[in-house]
Amino acid sequence: MARRGTSSDGGAGARKRSGRKAGTGADKAAGGRAGRGAEPLAEPVDGALAELVPDRERPRAWTLTLDGAPQSHVDLDDPTYLSFAYQRRIGHIIDLLAPAGQPLHVVHLGGGAFTLARYVAATRPRSTQQVIEVDAALVQFVRRELPLDPQARIRVRATDARAGLGKIPDGWADLVIADVFSGARTPAHLTSTEFLAEVRRALKTGGSYVANLADGPPLAHLRAQIATAATVFPELALAADPAVWRGRRFGNAVLLASGLPPKIAELTRKVATDPHPGRVEHGRALADFTGGATPVRDADARPSPAPPPSVFG
Repeated sequence: MARRGTSSDGGAGARKRSGRKAGTGADKAAGGRAGRGAEPLAEPVDGALAELVPDRERPRAWTLTLDGAPQSHVDLDDPTYLSFAYQRRIGHIIDLLAPAGQPLHVVHLGGGAFTLARYVAATRPRSTQQVIEVDAALVQFVRRELPLDPQARIRVRATDARAGLGKIPDGWADLVIADVFSGARTPAHLTSTEFLAEVRRALKTGGSYVANLADGPPLAHLRAQIATAATVFPELALAADPAVWRGRRFGNAVLLASGLPPKIAELTRKVATDPHPGRVEHGRALADFTGGATPVRDADARPSPAPPPSVFG
């Protein structure tokens, strides 16, 4: 994960609990200093300025920004709290993948502040997770200031997302989550059928792939990504804000792709009752939305569109 755009719900992407008590051990880092009196922390990372901005409403919560664009929100006292709408939708998918509390094998392409890895560790103890984040300086900054629970089975690799994915054993993962942006755009090599074939290789037979996508009118990138996923996965669903669906603004959409039918009814209810309600489409309605878009191949892949300046406020 690197610089990414934001949607109007305060989410990122158009891009928890540490198990420690305040004032002990690693909480001498930023996680122990949040709250009304805390000041933002800044550090140069790979081509950007990373900042941790304290959440004035939650004592030990922080928002990670890159060049001013919000990337991740982490509450060290409550890792199950997901501030950004797109991350809540991914959280719903995680909740529905298996019975409550059942451990999962999860690959995260893009790290940010490890918000979703912390969520999985809190809601599904004993899960084994691999986070692949190309920005080694960002990884160091986040791990120092917002430490991971040392008991959580989370391994972080500082390498390119596709290269790191290639090292995942065949059929290892229950879930692969892609939330990768560079300069507020998804890199071209993470948009193709060849990339998704690698994702499918790494997944178990019934495993799922979830991607944070960002697009605006006329939604050509979003439609092409659905068409691309349809060449690799038989089951698809897409969750987004109604204004994004209608092509009225730039924002996030969460794509779910799987080898088995997802729990659409439950996901639809959860997304519709969010603080920022969204809509889920699948089946024929999603195919109609795609409108005959052409799947993306490596040879003609391009980054996702850049968000308009107004997205960043």
